[in-house]
Amino acid sequence: MIHFERSLTMDAAPGAVWAVLSRYMHIDEFAPQISSVEALTSGDAGVGSKRRNHFENGTSLVEEVTEWKPGTGYTVKLSDMAAMPLKAASSQIRIQPVDGRARVTWTFDYGVKFGPLGWVIGQTLMKMMMGKIIAANLQGLAEKARAG
Repeated sequence: MIHFERSLTMDAAPGAVWAVLSRYMHIDEFAPQISSVEALTSGDAGVGSKRRNHFENGTSLVEEVTEWKPGTGYTVKLSDMAAMPLKAASSQIRIQPVDGRARVTWTFDYGVKFGPLGWVIGQTLMKMMMGKIIAANLQGLAEKARAG
């Protein structure tokens, strides 16, 4: 698996960031490339919650919560990723308090199809693409948490 992560210290309290993140079925409110979310489970957000994220380019993928830590973050496993050259992927979002503000770390761990060529693609193009997406998501999250 290839590991990638980005962090951003936000001008928002950790509780304000969690208030946004804990609305699990509403990631489209701050992630700019997600055009809509389809809830695949009902009830309170937590382990087992599933959503289908629909992207601006017409593709989609499913995320299922595998770890839920109220106030500090969650981990998801990705599936139904036909548009991506991935054989497995997971993502984790963690909130850490820093002087009254929130430092949010967003990780992405993934295995790429196509053997050694896939590994090269994963280390270059995928990291570049995921870097842009995660940076935009963190910025959107910061703006949403500041706005309340």
